[in-house]
Amino acid sequence: MDLSPFETDNSVSCRLASQIPDVCRTDDCCLGIDEAGRGPVLGPMVYGICFCPVSKKEQLKDLKVADSKTLTEAERENLFQKLDEAKSYVGWALQILSPNTISTSMLQRTKYNLNALSHDTAIGLVQFALDSGVQLKEIYVDTVGPAEKYEDKLSQRFPGITVTVRPKADSLFPIVSAASICAKVARDCVVKGWKFAEDLGQVDTDYGSGYPNDPKTKSWLLKYLDPVFGYPQFVRFSWSTAQTLMDSKAVTVHWDDEEQDGEKAAQRQNNRSMLSYFSASAGGNDQNPTHQTHRFFTERRLRSLDTL
Repeated sequence: MDLSPFETDNSVSCRLASQIPDVCRTDDCCLGIDEAGRGPVLGPMVYGICFCPVSKKEQLKDLKVADSKTLTEAERENLFQKLDEAKSYVGWALQILSPNTISTSMLQRTKYNLNALSHDTAIGLVQFALDSGVQLKEIYVDTVGPAEKYEDKLSQRFPGITVTVRPKADSLFPIVSAASICAKVARDCVVKGWKFAEDLGQVDTDYGSGYPNDPKTKSWLLKYLDPVFGYPQFVRFSWSTAQTLMDSKAVTVHWDDEEQDGEKAAQRQNNRSMLSYFSASAGGNDQNPTHQTHRFFTERRLRSLDTL
């Protein structure tokens, strides 16, 4: 699996895909969706789809694909190789969501939780398959959140396609198992070969499973926590484990313009809050006659307006 497009810049998300089999552009197809790496505090989350003609379901079953979590790393890699060799009728695509993408999405001002991110990623991959000419008739999904609501959401988004959402779908439907294997193999390779953009010297790669309750992972997080700059981009800093360690071990930063006490904090220091420049009272008729406008504004003949 060529991961170089993601490794070029692992701070952003990236889509990888196989060639689309010709038969998938002409025959009715089924598609499975699954992810790898939802829970870890380290590394990316990878969403995968796998698709093949409905008439080839038995051949896919003969490859003996299974839920990736029940397989060893070597078994997963061997099965992915078999899927790749079956490229005459099997196709796949992956969306690698970088730790940075996950954390910045979850911490942005308008809340965007992991379930919403997962749903949007899955929908994007299905749309990619359709845009590539795959004749989709059936979609099978390992659920994220309530299965019925997710199934309704996908059915409305993709009318005319039969959608089945089930818990543990990766152990029920071979096409979902195949997607699970593609996603897990990709994540394992990314984590194992992670290139740190930060200057950390010789990085200790013994970080355990990457899950928050793993003692090795916790030890690694403590070791690579910078008291000022926080964590390298390998860490999902939006996870409570990372946030708790930063709160207790890193330098405390006070932002004067936080919404709750920005104005009061600025007044205590005889300063003007940045928020005041965006309020109606900051207009031309300044209520504080002693305030001198900074020359940056006067030289450019700029002033605040309270009406348009």
